[in-house]
Amino acid sequence: MSAKPINTILFVCLGNICRSPLAEGVLGAVLAERGIAHDIVLDSAAISGWEVGSGPDPRSIAVAAEHGIDISGQRARRIAPEDFARFDLILGMDRANVRDLKALAPEAARDRIHLYLEFATGAARDVPDPFYEDRQAFAAVYRMIREASEALAKRLEARESAPTSGQASSTI
Repeated sequence: MSAKPINTILFVCLGNICRSPLAEGVLGAVLAERGIAHDIVLDSAAISGWEVGSGPDPRSIAVAAEHGIDISGQRARRIAPEDFARFDLILGMDRANVRDLKALAPEAARDRIHLYLEFATGAARDVPDPFYEDRQAFAAVYRMIREASEALAKRLEARESAPTSGQASSTI
């Protein structure tokens, strides 16, 4: 990855009502716990326009609330062309999201698009869409996102504490 600082992160899933709003909320909470939330702008968006304007799925809201995170004020939106210039890091929840994002993105932005779990933890796995599943699936997705958010926050902290002497770092 390039040495460019990560100050803005966008999470993307198909409808922006289950996984990506949960990832936005969880990473925001993790960054706040670590005292670095003020440095990073988070957002989420959808590949599709099906749910634009809708709040997160009630099951995502519930699983987040069980862990003290309020995502109820978020509203689904579709990814916009300007997002590819605005965000330093764009994280798709599954391989289909990443493929669709790379197809939409200008050439210069494609290197900022990654599979979330792979980027955060090194595990080349999708965050499965729990929409047609039960409450346990939402709890499992929360756990995956929490683990990835902890790993990503650790990487972001390492970046912040890296020496500014011009030496290259491989932490991010």
